[in-house]
Amino acid sequence: MTLDEALLFCPLIAILRGVRPDEVLDHAEALAEAGVRAIEVPLNSPEPLDSVARLAYALGDDCLCGAGTVLTVAEVEAVARAGAGLIVSPNTAPAVIARAVALGLSPVPGIATATEAFAAIDAGARHLKLFPARTYGPDHLRQLRAVLPAGVTVLAVGGVGPADMAAWWAAGARGFGLGSELYRPGQTPADTAAKAHRAVAATLELSK
Repeated sequence: MTLDEALLFCPLIAILRGVRPDEVLDHAEALAEAGVRAIEVPLNSPEPLDSVARLAYALGDDCLCGAGTVLTVAEVEAVARAGAGLIVSPNTAPAVIARAVALGLSPVPGIATATEAFAAIDAGARHLKLFPARTYGPDHLRQLRAVLPAGVTVLAVGGVGPADMAAWWAAGARGFGLGSELYRPGQTPADTAAKAHRAVAATLELSK
């Protein structure tokens, strides 16, 4: 599944920061059952590559799985070896983006300014993560969106939840990365399922 396909199905990337390998599938399956089709495990989680590999093996046919907080080319290559397809970063690192593209992965670099956005695009990114979105607000994205190529998708990530989605959508966001709004370490898969259903329901209102 490509990132465009995943976001078209449901415009959410679930961020499982802090998840352990022994529990990752229970939470990921709850997310997938609710309709989420893109899931990342940040690399500052416990044994993250183990979790990423488990996700890719179990859910790779139905979800785009990968890693977040990817900062180096070596980490891109490690995620690729784990069988995943999604590379999410908090920053714009052209070498990371280019390596992800060369390996057939989907990079989602973090950007805040037009300079960072075009540097990411020049390196091969077609999906950008405005981060931290809450710091900048929908008006900032609206101005950026006016100069970005039409084929580039911007996701709002960082401090965004279901209650904020409509404002971000109106400003030009076409996806959202949700972390604590979906998952916090220690919560049960049932908690994750309930949060995921609420978040997915909120996305359904965006196209009305």
